[in-house]
Amino acid sequence: MAYDSTATKERILAAATAEFAAHGVAGARVDRIAAQAKANKRAIYDYFGDKSKLFAVVLERALAELADAVPPSGDLPGYAENLFDYHRAHPEALRLVMWEALEVGDRPVPAEEARTRHYQDKIRAAASGDSGDSGGSDESGEFGGQGGDARTRVFFTLALAGWSIAMPQLRRMVLGPDYSLDDLRADVARSVRALSATGGASGEE
Repeated sequence: MAYDSTATKERILAAATAEFAAHGVAGARVDRIAAQAKANKRAIYDYFGDKSKLFAVVLERALAELADAVPPSGDLPGYAENLFDYHRAHPEALRLVMWEALEVGDRPVPAEEARTRHYQDKIRAAASGDSGDSGGSDESGEFGGQGGDARTRVFFTLALAGWSIAMPQLRRMVLGPDYSLDDLRADVARSVRALSATGGASGEE
């Protein structure tokens, strides 16, 4: 049987996603990735470079899959629900971003400019959902009118949907063990709706 490099890369990426989500970059082990992927360690280095470069590829792919599954929307409460559902079903993407924050801190991250443009798309979508035409973007990608409000609303929406899934122990201690994820999903949407209403009001002053 001929060697299938594409299939090998896919197995490596799948194994690396699980390994990095569980252990981060520092704690991940290439030999465990190789064993899980049924691949040679040398192949991992040949295809992806060192462990940090492999993590960057894994994270970029996870974020691309998330972006495809949950595209930007002017309906921020609905976007929050969809994002919550995605993180609930695919916790690896959120864990990878959290590991990146822990290990990189506030230093620049790989592909930061491209990722920033992606978040600007979310801001444009949020601004387009505001009443009237205020908050639209100019050609430079900067926002006037409600731009600042759109940015904060997107940031808080990401935080509400992500943090709610990422911290099960806080959820249990603060909200109680009987407070379900379905209840939380509805409350996240209500909170984002309140943020949108506040942003709309401030933009009309």
